Amino acid sequence: MAISPRQTQILDLVRRHGFVSIDDLAQRFAVTTQTIRRDINALCNRALLRRYHGGAGLPSSVENLAYPTRQVLCLEEKQRIARLLARHIPDRASLFINIGTTTEEVAKALMDHASLRVITNNLNVASIMSGNPDFEVITAGGTVRARDRGIVGPTAVDLIGQFKVDFGIIGISGIDHDGTLLDFDYQEVRVAQAIIANSAQVFLAADQTKIGRSAMVRLGHMSQIDAFFTDRVPPAALTDMLAAAQVQLQVAPPGGVESEPQF
Repeated sequence: MAISPRQTQILDLVRRHGFVSIDDLAQRFAVTTQTIRRDINALCNRALLRRYHGGAGLPSSVENLAYPTRQVLCLEEKQRIARLLARHIPDRASLFINIGTTTEEVAKALMDHASLRVITNNLNVASIMSGNPDFEVITAGGTVRARDRGIVGPTAVDLIGQFKVDFGIIGISGIDHDGTLLDFDYQEVRVAQAIIANSAQVFLAADQTKIGRSAMVRLGHMSQIDAFFTDRVPPAALTDMLAAAQVQLQVAPPGGVESEPQF
């Protein structure tokens, strides 16, 4: 289910203040405490908040959710983002694709393309895209993480550095309001940084829940990417920052008209 406007405001309040009480929220929105508890439960079930006695706070900045949980969270939004991004990738292009549930949806959305050359440190992406015999899929070497089948470590970074590709497609765990890109694993971040450095264009795919989400490892900044694909227009400050950095904002709203690709 989509996040309601009131739930979006609750998220914004928590991200600004760190903690909000049920009683204060009920008074602010002129609804019952039971209604607020249902909102908080819905947001906690999507791992956007953490329950505390009497209220809610931010989720952990040091540990990500289990991968199977992330695969189903905001799935419809990720699929819309993936379809939009795929329309901006031409046939016969070369790509990096990194670890993440959103990038896995991008891989699925690209399956009808022709003659793609893909380098990835995500075994799930490699498994998906190798199903098209017209694709050439190269996997990075290194340590395979059992929890998500991602490949990390210096060998993966070294392999990425041997290529210069048309498009780098990356996901992210969190986007600070100042545009800082955040993740949980410093080894995974090093691979993503190598992808950014070795791509002619960098496409970031992330749903609205990543904005304002905290994670402890700094990957880079939104100004380093060329296009941001998401499912809702970001807050004004972030939108202004993207415009100032000449980063294309591509939004795939429910039932909306998707922008035309610019090859």
